[in-house]
Amino acid sequence: MWIVVMFDLPVIEKSERKAASEFRNSLLDMGFEMSQFSVYMRFCTSQTQVDTYCKRVEQNLPSGGKVNILQFTDKQYERIITFRGKAKQAPNKSPDQFDLF
Repeated sequence: MWIVVMFDLPVIEKSERKAASEFRNSLLDMGFEMSQFSVYMRFCTSQTQVDTYCKRVEQNLPSGGKVNILQFTDKQYERIITFRGKAKQAPNKSPDQFDLF
């Protein structure tokens, strides 16, 4: 399962830019990867883990702006079509899950 955080934060005032930067850094610290500007994604192994990260994102929200959190399955992730310039990129592959005993 994947979780995607998309946001549009105000960055006019210096304090707003600082808050937006701290929010982006908190996402990176939680293991999210930048997919595009203001779009970060992370692989989760269960719905419980998704819920945990949603709460963590909520705790780090700056005031103002808009934040959306999407969830989608591995199969949906693999079906993403990506273009870089005019070249079509290879399909995304979900990370392998490891069993720890």
